[in-house]
Amino acid sequence: MMSFRWVPWKILVKYAARRHGFLDPINLLSQLQRFIQPSEFNEPVELLRAGALMHARGLINNRVIQHNLDWVWPFWIERQFDPRDISFIPRAFSITHINLSHRNWTAVGLPDYSDLPIVDPRGLITPFIDGWSVDVWLVTSTNKALLPSKEKHAEQKLSLNNELKIITKVQNSQGFLKSQVSVQLIKSKPTCIINVDASYDEPAYIVIALRPYNPEGVSFIDSAKLNEQRNQWLIDNNKIVEFSRTVDSHHFSDFQHGDVLLQLGKAEQLEGECRVGMLTAAAMFTLDAHTGMGQVSVHIPLIQQNSKTDIQSKPWSQHLKTAAVLKIPDKTFQSLYDVALRTLLLHSSKDIYPGPYTYKRFWFRDAVFVLQALLCTGLIKRAEQALDQFSSRQDWSGYFHSQEGEWDSNGQVLWILQRYCQLTGQAPKTKWLTMIKRGADWIINKRLPSIGDAHDGLLPAGFSAEHLGPNNYYYWDNFWGIAGLLAAKTLFNLAGDTKLSGKYQRAAKEFQHCVDLNINKAGKNLATRAIPAAPNRRMDAGAIGSLAMAYPAQLCSEKDERILHTVEFLLNKCCVDNGFFQDMTHSGINAYLTLHIAQVLMRAGDTRYQQLIQRIAELASPTGQWPEAIHPQTGGGCMGDGQHVWAAADWIMIMRNTFVREEHDRLVLGAGISEQWLISQQTLKFGPAPTSFGDVTVTIEPVSLPSENVQLRHKISWQSKWHSSAPTIEVRLPGQKVLHPKTDENHVFFEMPR
Repeated sequence: MMSFRWVPWKILVKYAARRHGFLDPINLLSQLQRFIQPSEFNEPVELLRAGALMHARGLINNRVIQHNLDWVWPFWIERQFDPRDISFIPRAFSITHINLSHRNWTAVGLPDYSDLPIVDPRGLITPFIDGWSVDVWLVTSTNKALLPSKEKHAEQKLSLNNELKIITKVQNSQGFLKSQVSVQLIKSKPTCIINVDASYDEPAYIVIALRPYNPEGVSFIDSAKLNEQRNQWLIDNNKIVEFSRTVDSHHFSDFQHGDVLLQLGKAEQLEGECRVGMLTAAAMFTLDAHTGMGQVSVHIPLIQQNSKTDIQSKPWSQHLKTAAVLKIPDKTFQSLYDVALRTLLLHSSKDIYPGPYTYKRFWFRDAVFVLQALLCTGLIKRAEQALDQFSSRQDWSGYFHSQEGEWDSNGQVLWILQRYCQLTGQAPKTKWLTMIKRGADWIINKRLPSIGDAHDGLLPAGFSAEHLGPNNYYYWDNFWGIAGLLAAKTLFNLAGDTKLSGKYQRAAKEFQHCVDLNINKAGKNLATRAIPAAPNRRMDAGAIGSLAMAYPAQLCSEKDERILHTVEFLLNKCCVDNGFFQDMTHSGINAYLTLHIAQVLMRAGDTRYQQLIQRIAELASPTGQWPEAIHPQTGGGCMGDGQHVWAAADWIMIMRNTFVREEHDRLVLGAGISEQWLISQQTLKFGPAPTSFGDVTVTIEPVSLPSENVQLRHKISWQSKWHSSAPTIEVRLPGQKVLHPKTDENHVFFEMPR
């Protein structure tokens, strides 16, 4: 049979397009290629696949939603399709309708189980990834209704007691509706539980509504039926929804007859089908006739009841017992830290995922930032189990592959392995050494040769961190490559292999020299000391990637002029209301990248970091989460997953580095402590926190003075368990003189104006 590559498919495609009056797609693609640097891969196939799936759903949304606006739709649709709402987006030439204004949701689950139901800002529950949802309504026989997604205001919070529980409250002048969503083990089976409380000032029903959609849009339901006992749905013959009470009234509706809301009060239906997959259902439960109040619970098993798999999950308290404790007077910052720890645990039960829904797949890049936060807060075992899986993702060439054409992963993996060894005080595991060597050699072999080209010695053009722009020779990739070689040097030194350690030290030095020359040349061409995203790029928002040299890789000093000029450019040209606005792809305020700028400023002793941290705290959702990108007007998510784990990891790191961070050969304490925290005269504390020198707990407490004074006096102390000898310590509180305690001291005093 003739090989497909010999089929003149380009000619056939050109002919077919022209015959039907379309643009020539082959010529169009050729033109597109001119806008990017030549590369082995134009775009990771994984991203193309994800984008295709999202836009496929968007096409379905286009066909379904705008012609049926009398339905009850999810919160994002109710807002985005409302011409009177600030979230409104015109649809004229958009062939796909996608959630671009309120990509906000919060996961609930167990720390040892990877399937995570999500809840949207109005309490819509999507128990299965990419599946249908369950909503909760209040309706009366006189056609009055309390429909959460249509309400402008609601209260929502994440309870952190013995379990993660999302509590949503909605009310109007006549009714009140509260739902509480959690995941619990019932007979060793993870189960999504919805507890509903309601009241109304006239006879009414709690409605548990089955919805053929989720926070991304339409998700099909073909069939469902209510069982004979009237306490259970069977959906598409494979999913069960159980009710704590007998259903008092029940209705189905298919797409032709509209939303089930329009069928309430008509004849009951106990079984329903829809040929286009838009089946809706309503299980109705009467409120008490005397009190006007009512309750119902819903159980949705997350694995089939006949499954032989039993899930064992330790309680949250046991998972968190080794985690560093933060104690500060700022209740918002405190809550965001506590929530972020649980977000990390929830998304690292097996693989590490940067989100519960849109991004529930593995990237080395996101995993490394999440692992850094796990390690730096003492969740060592959690991080170690993920690191042990990295070798299975390394291909024959030594490349750590999660997405093709992204050249940062090898450096990042080697860097995080080094961090593990530094923070634990251990040498690398013997089984890691081959993986480390192959990974470091890949970086060396992947670099471009020195042939007098503008990109001599750099890594090839690649897609890099996706949000930096089209394929290019990104400094982000190269900084991580250098960091990876330096990490390999340290790791083999710890392993006692001085030969390999020396090899990678020399390779890192030579690589750094090439990059420095390239940056200097780019700076001269642009007449700036700032570092662009890539050698042939003008200064733009993609320059955010170049901050990796300072944070977290620490390849330069705290006040490297090039980095500080880059930060000034980003602050002056790329920020909206003290949040970094990423123009490329994200087109929204990015929480974790804003915190990267804050880390660089804090490291340099520039107190403007406080404004950035404060802004990111303000942008958190009521449940303490950040979407990947935030709409600067609505405050809702406009890109990526609605609960972005990388953002949670960077919140943890900024809180940790506020109290304690490593600076090569010394430990810096208190560099990010807010003056307002000190004025509160409350005890501040963080720890025990693993560092490169050992575990440290930092405490700052007010000291009572014998008489009134114009000064407030504080004592900063540190309890430590060093790996070897005590390191050099600097106490560097903002606005205070740097203190240099002796190595045998474990506290110092400082004073500030009252």
